[in-house]
Amino acid sequence: MARLSKELSDASNVVEPYKRLLEQYSELIELQQMLNTPSLRSMAQEEREVLLGSIAATEQEIISALLPKDSAEQAGAILEIRAGTGGDEASLFCGDLLQMYEKYALLRGWKFSTVSMINDGERVREAIAQVSGRGVFGKLMFESGVHRVQRVPATETQGRIHTSTATVAVLPQATHVHVDIKESDLRIDVFRASGKGGQHVNTTDSAVRVTHLPSGVVVENQQERSQIQNKEKALLILRARLYERERQRLANERRASRNKLIGSGDRSEKCRTYNYAQNRVTDHRINFSLYDIEGFMNGTALQLVIDQLRIQHDLDELASME
Repeated sequence: MARLSKELSDASNVVEPYKRLLEQYSELIELQQMLNTPSLRSMAQEEREVLLGSIAATEQEIISALLPKDSAEQAGAILEIRAGTGGDEASLFCGDLLQMYEKYALLRGWKFSTVSMINDGERVREAIAQVSGRGVFGKLMFESGVHRVQRVPATETQGRIHTSTATVAVLPQATHVHVDIKESDLRIDVFRASGKGGQHVNTTDSAVRVTHLPSGVVVENQQERSQIQNKEKALLILRARLYERERQRLANERRASRNKLIGSGDRSEKCRTYNYAQNRVTDHRINFSLYDIEGFMNGTALQLVIDQLRIQHDLDELASME
């Protein structure tokens, strides 16, 4: 019965927007005819522009409903951001990206919590965050890649524009159901935490390093003062990385002959440029530019780019099924 209910639900996800699309096409024909009447032409042109936008949205809804569902897209996400080339400016940009994603998460009603961070004030060398909510990974999965910033650093006295980078990797948050990790497959080492945090941090073996022996994946965490809490967070990150590795292995088997638009944080090429002088954010994967860098860094305009990436992703997926 549950399977039948799901099939009916999936079918309605296509049937309902298809009926709406037919109605919109009929309305478009009527508006086309009204354009031939001088007294109605102006009104018909305005309504036609609005209707064309609605038709495009409905067509995209149908395309998305026809594609096979990836259950990982409904999961939460582990967000990993690391400073790339550019020295201190890269670390500052890394911190800016972390704040941008946190603001975006809050706007969508998601829970955002920092799991691990290596920083010196506003300079962030590495940050790992957990973003919880329904459909988080399905939105943030397009953020994986190299992000490039072009701006005048605060420390620049001659007004020269510097170019720096940060890398972003987004992993679906795995559960115990998704990934079964045997205790015998783990090597857990404890060591003295380094960095700021007071005398207690530097004099106790609170930091934890977890090594997954079969895969060789290593995760360290020293964010918390408690060894138990650091172990829990390290295992959370490890589980996400193993889950994403398996997802990518299966995806590569299915689409071995085709380059994926979004990978698992592939660092080989930039995906987006943030040009402050031109007030421009450009996503190079779809050649889409937005001239509102303040709104983008505040998280309010990020969804516009994500929507465009989703459209291209779905079209590519549909084309690969032919």
